[in-house]
Amino acid sequence: MADKKPNAGKSGMNIDTSLVRELAELLNETGLTEIEVEDDNRKIRVARGGVVAGVAAAPAAAAPVTPATAAPATAPASTAPPADDHADALKSPMVGTAYLAAEPGAPNFVKVGDSVAEGDTLLIVEAMKVMNPITADKAGTIKAILIENAQPVEFDQPLVVIG
Repeated sequence: MADKKPNAGKSGMNIDTSLVRELAELLNETGLTEIEVEDDNRKIRVARGGVVAGVAAAPAAAAPVTPATAAPATAPASTAPPADDHADALKSPMVGTAYLAAEPGAPNFVKVGDSVAEGDTLLIVEAMKVMNPITADKAGTIKAILIENAQPVEFDQPLVVIG
């Protein structure tokens, strides 16, 4: 499939507009400012710009990154104990949007205090319009749910503590 030449008969660059749209939707869903994918033949980067176009959009995208990085650096004393408490938390295997219930209005898969068996579904992470169930990696009791429903999550972000 890598040998496929979809740009035959077209000028210059092959742009997969559906992939660009999916990446743009992922930016909106996760709150990220840019995303980049690469395969053997191409590299696609989609970035969210500010209200102004051109050169001014790049600093606007870079500015939120610095405060987001600085905020955790200024509060490690208050976040250090919870980080130790959540060291064994089940973590997100991907970037996406976390949902605590199967659908809007449905009860959450689990709540604090529930007993779970290994393999029980705890939540769903939606990535690129695919719903990925996140299951318990061990049996135990739900000690904490560290995210809110419909919250964007990052790779390796702690989600649930099972004790």
